[in-house]
Amino acid sequence: MVRLAAIVAFALALTGCDVINSAKDTFKNATATAEDLEASTGVKPTVGFNWTNGRLVQVTVTYPQLVEGKPMPELVEAARTAIRKEFKQDPENIVLGFVIRKPSA
Repeated sequence: MVRLAAIVAFALALTGCDVINSAKDTFKNATATAEDLEASTGVKPTVGFNWTNGRLVQVTVTYPQLVEGKPMPELVEAARTAIRKEFKQDPENIVLGFVIRKPSA
């Protein structure tokens, strides 16, 4: 019973601080970035991020396939622009990736 009370008290303390809201906002930023990139490239990527002490250290943009018809510099600039717009800061690193599936037999 004491353990449950401590957990409830801790949960209430966290809801009062800005950690939960910051996490929600960051996930919204990642979703909005993916939507922006889908609009500009035609393929929706997965967007991940890494924050350390309030700094956006890394954003990872992974497309589920190669993006046909878009040269790499255009994809890089689209990612950079969408990340700046949604996260409101430049990350130290942007990782751009593509999933290459095993060819079917």
